[in-house]
Amino acid sequence: VTVASAFRLSLKPKVSDSMTHMMVDFALEKRMLQAVKFLPVPKAPEIDVAACLVADNCITISWRMPEEDSRIDHFVLEYRKTNFDGLPRLKGEQRWELVDYIKATQYTLSGLKFDTKYMNVRVQACNKAVAGEYSDPITLETKAFVFSLDSTSSHLNLKVEDTYVEWDPTGGKGQEKIKGKENKTSNTASPKRSANSPRASARGGRDRFAGESYTVLGDTAVESGQHYWEVRAQKDCKSYSVGVTYRNPGKFDQLGKTNSSWCIHINNWLQTTFSAKHNNKAKTLDIPVPDRIGVYCDFDGGQLSFYNANSKALLHTFRTKFTQPLLPGFMIWCGGLTVSTGLQVPSAVKTLQKSENGLGGSTSSLNNVA
Repeated sequence: VTVASAFRLSLKPKVSDSMTHMMVDFALEKRMLQAVKFLPVPKAPEIDVAACLVADNCITISWRMPEEDSRIDHFVLEYRKTNFDGLPRLKGEQRWELVDYIKATQYTLSGLKFDTKYMNVRVQACNKAVAGEYSDPITLETKAFVFSLDSTSSHLNLKVEDTYVEWDPTGGKGQEKIKGKENKTSNTASPKRSANSPRASARGGRDRFAGESYTVLGDTAVESGQHYWEVRAQKDCKSYSVGVTYRNPGKFDQLGKTNSSWCIHINNWLQTTFSAKHNNKAKTLDIPVPDRIGVYCDFDGGQLSFYNANSKALLHTFRTKFTQPLLPGFMIWCGGLTVSTGLQVPSAVKTLQKSENGLGGSTSSLNNVA
């Protein structure tokens, strides 16, 4: 006590004449400690599941305190992606991502890519002194259509890497040395995927596209539900098509020139033309070509719509009854295309769909294509 500098001024020990005991007066310190107001540990917040929203590649989380606490300074939100619809697992899970110093009782996670089916979320409250317990974690469904480009069936004039395809002027000559090996292995399903998986069944054992069908398909089929993906073209693209097709098109088939494929086509050769194609018929679209195109497919509702992905303006809608699973399809000549998958259907698109369906809109008639 006597050597502690913080107490030298206030502690005055008193000793007896016979040195039988020593007394220290803590009265002042006791009063100081009694005057200190300690902050209690905050209670765990409660997430309002009904108020949480998943849309537009965003998740909005809302929560409340079990009882009013004016001493809360901020909240901490943690989230992680998962393929399990229950509580977080101890093993095989991604690590928690943290968002700190949230002042409100609501937060929106934006710019997400929904490459898993669900997301775990939890929240904790903090005051100036301490953080409380986390809320019970909740699981929000983030179902979205995720696919890659199927390089095993693409035209040899195309270079394919996951979600990017580029025109190859060498005509695949650099691949001819391993062509035989590729053809032998293209019919073998990946050991990581079961034979009944959507991707395995989408690939099948088909041959590569050939001739002037510079095409590549997605490796996952649409068999039900509503799905959305986007495509961005390089500025130097001379010609490209974006659409869907039934499985197993002919190796010389071109998108939009058969009764089993639908697309919009952009031709920048000499002059720009923009059209919607199906069954060898075309409708000219007298609107500017966007640099990014959104594709909305309502399989059960028999609807395929194309949007300006930036403004969400409707470009064209096909209406039909789909009788087979659909594969995303892409044709390109000179240039490259980048595909964005794992996207939620934007709320603006949902609103347009409701208004269009309410008006009973239909596909315009298509003119014959030479």
